[in-house]
Amino acid sequence: MSHIFQKIEPKKPKYQDRSYKGTQEQRQKELSKSYTLYVGNFSFYTTEEQIYELFSTVGEVKRVIMGLNRNNKSPCGFCFVEYYTHENAVKCVNWLNKIRLDDRIISIDLDTGFIEGRQFGRGKAGGQVRDEFRTYYDPGRGGYNTNKDQPLNKSPGNSKRRNYTQRRYNRSQNRNDNNNRHNNRYNNRYNSYNERNPRFRDED
Repeated sequence: MSHIFQKIEPKKPKYQDRSYKGTQEQRQKELSKSYTLYVGNFSFYTTEEQIYELFSTVGEVKRVIMGLNRNNKSPCGFCFVEYYTHENAVKCVNWLNKIRLDDRIISIDLDTGFIEGRQFGRGKAGGQVRDEFRTYYDPGRGGYNTNKDQPLNKSPGNSKRRNYTQRRYNRSQNRNDNNNRHNNRYNNRYNSYNERNPRFRDED
């Protein structure tokens, strides 16, 4: 008898826990039966209730572990979601990944499993490392970066995205410089014209 339902396979995860000690084969084996998800890129103001309500549309949620700033224990834009079954976790990745929540596109990936301590950020300021190297203002994730003295070329993550961000920042700086030079040339030209034209000279 042929199968009516096709088994849903998870998409290849993009997130990887850098503290994972096992081999790649061990990691893939754990992911193949995992019921835990890593959720990232949401706003600091997104609540646990919102996460629970959204992920419950796929299946019954066992628990939600909100990511916290290591220093002040405030939310810092990521969490772990646990289902009761691996199938629901896979469906969630396939159906809800890249969905918009609080006007932000969130990322969802299978995770090898939550361990106590992973709910805290690993950055120098207590939050996520990615927020310490941001070169633009993000009101949903604390504004500007919290580590402005760190050189941009040492930031982790995708190099193409990092280079694009640097180019965008450079273009904005160049535009400001060009505007300043234009204003200075205009002011100099205007002042020079006033000096040459007696009608604009101040009367003694």
